[in-house]
Amino acid sequence: MTVKAAAEEKGQAEHGESPDSRPRETRAQQLPHVIEKKKNPLPPLKHGEQLTRDEFERRYEAMPHLKKAELIEGIVYMPSPVRTDIHSAPHARIMTWLGVYWTATPGVQCADNATVHLDPDNEAQPDGLLRIDEDGTSLPWSRNGLSDKGYIKGAPELIVEIVGTSAAYDLHEKLDAYLRNGVAEYIVWRTQEGRLDWFRLVNEEYVPMLPDADGLIESQAFPGLRLAVKALMGEDLATVLSELQKGLETAPGLGTDKHAAFVRRLLEKGSQEPKGIKVIESFTEFSEDWKGGVGNYV
Repeated sequence: MTVKAAAEEKGQAEHGESPDSRPRETRAQQLPHVIEKKKNPLPPLKHGEQLTRDEFERRYEAMPHLKKAELIEGIVYMPSPVRTDIHSAPHARIMTWLGVYWTATPGVQCADNATVHLDPDNEAQPDGLLRIDEDGTSLPWSRNGLSDKGYIKGAPELIVEIVGTSAAYDLHEKLDAYLRNGVAEYIVWRTQEGRLDWFRLVNEEYVPMLPDADGLIESQAFPGLRLAVKALMGEDLATVLSELQKGLETAPGLGTDKHAAFVRRLLEKGSQEPKGIKVIESFTEFSEDWKGGVGNYV
Protein backbone atom coordinates (compact mmCIF):
# COMPACT_ATOMS: atom_id res chain seq x y z
CA MET A 1 0.00 0.00 0.00
CA THR A 2 1.35 3.42 -0.90
CA VAL A 3 1.74 6.21 1.63
CA LYS A 4 -1.07 8.16 -0.08
CA ALA A 5 -3.45 5.21 -0.01
CA ALA A 6 -2.67 4.56 3.65
CA ALA A 7 -3.40 8.19 4.51
CA GLU A 8 -6.74 8.04 2.69
CA GLU A 9 -7.69 4.85 4.54
CA LYS A 10 -6.75 6.41 7.88
CA GLY A 11 -8.90 9.46 7.14
CA GLN A 12 -11.85 7.27 6.22
CA ALA A 13 -11.48 5.28 9.44
CA GLU A 14 -11.51 8.48 11.50
CA HIS A 15 -14.84 9.43 9.89
CA GLY A 16 -16.31 5.98 10.42
CA GLU A 17 -16.04 4.93 6.76
CA SER A 18 -14.58 1.81 5.27
CA PRO A 19 -13.63 1.13 1.66
CA ASP A 20 -16.43 -1.45 1.46
CA SER A 21 -19.08 1.06 2.60
CA ARG A 22 -18.54 3.42 -0.35
CA PRO A 23 -20.87 3.01 -3.36
CA ARG A 24 -19.10 1.33 -6.24
CA GLU A 25 -18.53 3.43 -9.31
CA THR A 26 -20.08 2.18 -12.49
CA ARG A 27 -17.92 1.43 -15.47
CA ALA A 28 -19.35 4.45 -17.22
CA GLN A 29 -18.28 6.65 -14.27
CA GLN A 30 -14.82 5.13 -14.25
CA LEU A 31 -14.54 5.60 -18.00
CA PRO A 32 -16.38 8.81 -18.87
CA HIS A 33 -15.35 8.50 -22.49
CA VAL A 34 -17.38 5.31 -22.88
CA ILE A 35 -20.77 6.21 -24.44
CA GLU A 36 -23.67 3.79 -24.50
CA LYS A 37 -24.47 2.76 -28.07
CA LYS A 38 -27.76 3.98 -29.46
CA LYS A 39 -30.21 1.54 -31.00
CA ASN A 40 -30.00 1.39 -34.76
CA PRO A 41 -32.92 3.36 -36.30
CA LEU A 42 -35.26 1.62 -38.74
CA PRO A 43 -34.06 1.91 -42.33
CA PRO A 44 -36.19 4.28 -44.41
CA LEU A 45 -38.65 3.05 -47.00
CA LYS A 46 -37.25 2.84 -50.51
CA HIS A 47 -39.20 2.75 -53.74
CA GLY A 48 -39.12 -0.71 -55.29
CA GLU A 49 -38.12 -2.49 -52.09
CA GLN A 50 -39.73 -5.85 -51.33
CA LEU A 51 -41.12 -6.03 -47.78
CA THR A 52 -43.69 -7.80 -45.66
CA ARG A 53 -46.70 -5.69 -44.72
CA ASP A 54 -45.70 -5.64 -41.05
CA GLU A 55 -42.18 -4.39 -41.84
CA PHE A 56 -43.54 -1.86 -44.34
CA GLU A 57 -45.92 -0.49 -41.74
CA ARG A 58 -43.21 -0.25 -39.04
CA ARG A 59 -40.97 1.79 -41.33
CA TYR A 60 -43.82 3.94 -42.63
CA GLU A 61 -44.95 4.83 -39.11
CA ALA A 62 -41.34 5.77 -38.26
CA MET A 63 -41.37 8.35 -41.10
CA PRO A 64 -44.09 10.87 -40.07
CA HIS A 65 -42.83 13.36 -42.65
CA LEU A 66 -43.72 10.95 -45.47
CA LYS A 67 -47.24 11.63 -46.72
CA LYS A 68 -47.84 8.63 -48.97
CA ALA A 69 -46.36 5.20 -49.56
CA GLU A 70 -48.01 1.94 -50.55
CA LEU A 71 -47.19 -1.75 -50.50
CA ILE A 72 -48.63 -3.38 -53.60
CA GLU A 73 -48.02 -7.07 -54.23
CA GLY A 74 -45.17 -6.92 -51.71
CA ILE A 75 -43.38 -4.01 -53.44
CA VAL A 76 -42.99 -0.49 -52.00
CA TYR A 77 -44.35 2.36 -54.13
CA MET A 78 -43.56 5.98 -53.28
CA PRO A 79 -45.28 8.47 -55.62
CA SER A 80 -43.46 11.52 -56.89
CA PRO A 81 -44.42 15.08 -55.78
CA VAL A 82 -48.04 15.93 -56.61
CA ARG A 83 -48.90 18.31 -59.44
CA THR A 84 -51.94 20.53 -59.08
CA ASP A 85 -53.16 20.33 -62.68
CA ILE A 86 -53.07 16.57 -63.16
CA HIS A 87 -53.70 15.35 -59.63
CA SER A 88 -54.62 17.58 -56.68
CA ALA A 89 -57.30 19.69 -58.47
CA PRO A 90 -58.98 16.63 -60.08
CA HIS A 91 -58.68 14.89 -56.72
CA ALA A 92 -60.54 17.75 -55.03
CA ARG A 93 -63.36 17.64 -57.60
CA ILE A 94 -63.98 13.92 -57.32
CA MET A 95 -63.74 14.00 -53.51
CA THR A 96 -66.39 16.75 -53.49
CA TRP A 97 -68.64 14.43 -55.49
CA LEU A 98 -68.02 11.52 -53.10
CA GLY A 99 -68.36 13.79 -50.06
CA VAL A 100 -71.79 15.07 -51.07
CA TYR A 101 -73.04 11.50 -51.51
CA TRP A 102 -71.57 10.60 -48.11
CA THR A 103 -73.26 13.56 -46.42
CA ALA A 104 -76.64 12.57 -47.90
CA THR A 105 -76.22 8.88 -47.05
CA PRO A 106 -76.03 7.86 -43.38
CA GLY A 107 -74.57 4.36 -43.23
CA VAL A 108 -71.72 5.05 -45.69
CA GLN A 109 -68.15 6.06 -44.92
CA CYS A 110 -66.05 8.24 -47.22
CA ALA A 111 -62.28 8.44 -46.76
CA ASP A 112 -59.45 10.39 -48.40
CA ASN A 113 -56.02 8.70 -48.62
CA ALA A 114 -56.88 6.17 -45.91
CA THR A 115 -54.61 3.20 -45.22
CA VAL A 116 -56.30 -0.04 -46.30
CA HIS A 117 -55.12 -3.50 -45.24
CA LEU A 118 -56.10 -5.76 -48.13
CA ASP A 119 -53.95 -8.84 -47.49
CA PRO A 120 -50.44 -9.69 -46.18
CA ASP A 121 -48.82 -8.30 -49.36
CA ASN A 122 -50.97 -5.23 -49.91
CA GLU A 123 -51.38 -2.05 -47.87
CA ALA A 124 -52.90 0.55 -50.17
CA GLN A 125 -53.63 4.23 -49.66
CA PRO A 126 -56.22 5.04 -52.35
CA ASP A 127 -57.04 8.62 -53.29
CA GLY A 128 -60.66 8.16 -52.24
CA LEU A 129 -63.13 5.48 -51.22
CA LEU A 130 -66.66 4.70 -50.06
CA ARG A 131 -67.33 1.74 -47.83
CA ILE A 132 -69.95 -0.30 -46.02
CA ASP A 133 -69.74 -3.81 -44.60
CA GLU A 134 -71.09 -6.69 -46.67
CA ASP A 135 -73.99 -7.04 -44.19
CA GLY A 136 -74.62 -3.30 -44.15
CA THR A 137 -73.49 -2.68 -40.58
CA SER A 138 -70.38 -0.55 -41.09
CA LEU A 139 -71.90 2.77 -40.12
CA PRO A 140 -70.00 6.07 -39.58
CA TRP A 141 -70.41 5.80 -35.80
CA SER A 142 -69.21 2.18 -35.57
CA ARG A 143 -65.69 0.75 -35.51
CA ASN A 144 -66.48 -2.29 -37.65
CA GLY A 145 -63.84 -2.94 -40.24
CA LEU A 146 -61.16 -0.84 -38.53
CA SER A 147 -57.95 -2.08 -36.92
CA ASP A 148 -56.81 -0.98 -33.47
CA LYS A 149 -54.76 1.72 -35.22
CA GLY A 150 -57.76 2.96 -37.17
CA TYR A 151 -56.74 1.44 -40.51
CA ILE A 152 -59.39 -0.09 -42.77
CA LYS A 153 -59.37 -3.88 -42.77
CA GLY A 154 -60.62 -5.57 -45.93
CA ALA A 155 -61.81 -4.28 -49.27
CA PRO A 156 -63.96 -1.12 -49.50
CA GLU A 157 -66.89 -1.33 -51.93
CA LEU A 158 -65.65 1.59 -54.06
CA ILE A 159 -62.13 2.90 -54.62
CA VAL A 160 -61.07 5.92 -56.69
CA GLU A 161 -57.56 6.60 -58.00
CA ILE A 162 -56.29 9.67 -59.88
CA VAL A 163 -53.44 8.84 -62.26
CA GLY A 164 -51.63 10.53 -65.11
CA THR A 165 -51.55 7.83 -67.79
CA SER A 166 -52.31 4.16 -68.37
CA ALA A 167 -48.68 3.36 -67.54
CA ALA A 168 -49.39 3.92 -63.83
CA TYR A 169 -49.30 0.89 -61.54
CA ASP A 170 -52.90 1.74 -60.55
CA LEU A 171 -54.03 0.06 -63.80
CA HIS A 172 -51.74 -2.95 -63.44
CA GLU A 173 -50.39 -4.26 -60.12
CA LYS A 174 -52.86 -2.30 -58.01
CA LEU A 175 -55.82 -3.23 -60.20
CA ASP A 176 -54.90 -6.91 -59.79
CA ALA A 177 -54.69 -6.50 -56.00
CA TYR A 178 -58.07 -4.74 -55.82
CA LEU A 179 -59.65 -7.37 -58.07
CA ARG A 180 -58.27 -10.31 -56.09
CA ASN A 181 -59.37 -8.81 -52.78
CA GLY A 182 -62.92 -8.10 -53.91
CA VAL A 183 -63.16 -4.31 -54.36
CA ALA A 184 -66.65 -4.16 -55.91
CA GLU A 185 -66.12 -1.00 -58.01
CA TYR A 186 -62.92 0.73 -59.07
CA ILE A 187 -62.70 4.16 -60.71
CA VAL A 188 -59.45 5.23 -62.39
CA TRP A 189 -59.27 8.76 -63.78
CA ARG A 190 -56.41 9.18 -66.26
CA THR A 191 -56.13 12.95 -66.21
CA GLN A 192 -53.40 13.34 -68.84
CA GLU A 193 -55.26 11.11 -71.27
CA GLY A 194 -58.69 12.62 -70.59
CA ARG A 195 -60.25 9.24 -69.76
CA LEU A 196 -62.15 7.80 -66.81
CA ASP A 197 -62.62 4.05 -66.35
CA TRP A 198 -65.25 2.71 -63.93
CA PHE A 199 -64.88 -1.03 -63.38
CA ARG A 200 -67.41 -3.33 -61.72
CA LEU A 201 -66.55 -6.73 -60.25
CA VAL A 202 -68.55 -9.43 -62.05
CA ASN A 203 -67.72 -13.13 -61.73
CA GLU A 204 -64.19 -12.41 -60.45
CA GLU A 205 -63.45 -10.06 -63.35
CA TYR A 206 -63.52 -6.30 -63.77
CA VAL A 207 -66.07 -5.26 -66.39
CA PRO A 208 -66.05 -1.63 -67.63
CA MET A 209 -69.21 0.36 -66.89
CA LEU A 210 -69.98 2.61 -69.85
CA PRO A 211 -71.83 5.97 -69.85
CA ASP A 212 -75.47 5.90 -70.92
CA ALA A 213 -76.97 8.08 -73.65
CA ASP A 214 -76.83 11.07 -71.29
CA GLY A 215 -73.16 10.51 -70.50
CA LEU A 216 -73.88 9.21 -66.99
CA ILE A 217 -72.55 6.21 -65.06
CA GLU A 218 -74.36 5.05 -61.92
CA SER A 219 -72.91 2.86 -59.21
CA GLN A 220 -74.38 -0.57 -58.57
CA ALA A 221 -72.90 -0.72 -55.06
CA PHE A 222 -74.18 2.71 -53.97
CA PRO A 223 -77.67 3.51 -55.31
CA GLY A 224 -78.00 7.10 -56.44
CA LEU A 225 -74.28 7.68 -56.92
CA ARG A 226 -74.20 8.85 -60.53
CA LEU A 227 -71.43 10.64 -62.36
CA ALA A 228 -71.56 13.02 -65.32
CA VAL A 229 -68.21 11.94 -66.75
CA LYS A 230 -67.63 14.68 -69.32
CA ALA A 231 -68.66 17.40 -66.87
CA LEU A 232 -66.18 16.08 -64.29
CA MET A 233 -63.31 16.05 -66.76
CA GLY A 234 -64.39 19.45 -68.08
CA GLU A 235 -64.14 21.01 -64.61
CA ASP A 236 -67.90 21.61 -64.57
CA LEU A 237 -68.48 20.70 -60.93
CA ALA A 238 -71.91 22.39 -60.84
CA THR A 239 -73.24 19.95 -63.45
CA VAL A 240 -71.60 17.02 -61.67
CA LEU A 241 -73.42 17.89 -58.44
CA SER A 242 -76.68 18.65 -60.24
CA GLU A 243 -76.69 15.19 -61.83
CA LEU A 244 -75.81 13.63 -58.49
CA GLN A 245 -78.81 15.43 -56.97
CA LYS A 246 -81.09 13.82 -59.55
CA GLY A 247 -79.73 10.41 -58.59
CA LEU A 248 -80.51 11.04 -54.93
CA GLU A 249 -84.09 12.17 -55.50
CA THR A 250 -87.16 10.12 -56.37
CA ALA A 251 -87.47 9.80 -60.12
CA PRO A 252 -90.89 11.14 -61.29
CA GLY A 253 -93.34 8.38 -62.23
CA LEU A 254 -91.22 5.51 -60.94
CA GLY A 255 -92.81 5.39 -57.52
CA THR A 256 -89.59 4.34 -55.88
CA ASP A 257 -86.49 5.93 -54.44
CA LYS A 258 -83.50 3.61 -54.58
CA HIS A 259 -81.29 5.89 -52.54
CA ALA A 260 -83.79 6.39 -49.71
CA ALA A 261 -84.48 2.65 -49.60
CA PHE A 262 -80.74 2.02 -49.43
CA VAL A 263 -80.34 4.38 -46.46
CA ARG A 264 -83.26 2.82 -44.61
CA ARG A 265 -81.81 -0.64 -45.15
CA LEU A 266 -78.45 0.44 -43.73
CA LEU A 267 -80.03 2.05 -40.68
CA GLU A 268 -82.22 -0.98 -39.99
CA LYS A 269 -79.15 -3.21 -39.93
CA GLY A 270 -77.25 -0.69 -37.80
CA SER A 271 -79.49 -1.40 -34.77
CA GLN A 272 -80.54 2.22 -34.22
CA GLU A 273 -80.26 5.70 -35.63
CA PRO A 274 -77.65 7.59 -33.59
CA LYS A 275 -78.20 11.04 -32.18
CA GLY A 276 -77.36 13.81 -34.63
CA ILE A 277 -77.92 11.68 -37.75
CA LYS A 278 -80.90 12.66 -39.86
CA VAL A 279 -82.24 10.51 -42.66
CA ILE A 280 -82.31 12.65 -45.80
CA GLU A 281 -85.42 11.87 -47.82
CA SER A 282 -84.15 13.79 -50.85
CA PHE A 283 -81.10 15.74 -51.88
CA THR A 284 -83.22 18.88 -52.12
CA GLU A 285 -83.97 18.55 -48.41
CA PHE A 286 -80.25 18.15 -47.74
CA SER A 287 -79.47 21.23 -49.86
CA GLU A 288 -81.98 23.37 -47.95
CA ASP A 289 -80.56 22.19 -44.62
CA TRP A 290 -77.07 23.00 -45.82
CA LYS A 291 -78.04 26.48 -46.98
CA GLY A 292 -79.71 27.24 -43.69
CA GLY A 293 -76.93 25.97 -41.47
CA VAL A 294 -73.64 26.29 -43.33
CA GLY A 295 -73.87 28.18 -46.56
CA ASN A 296 -74.90 27.99 -50.19
CA TYR A 297 -73.74 24.53 -51.20
CA VAL A 298 -75.58 23.80 -54.45
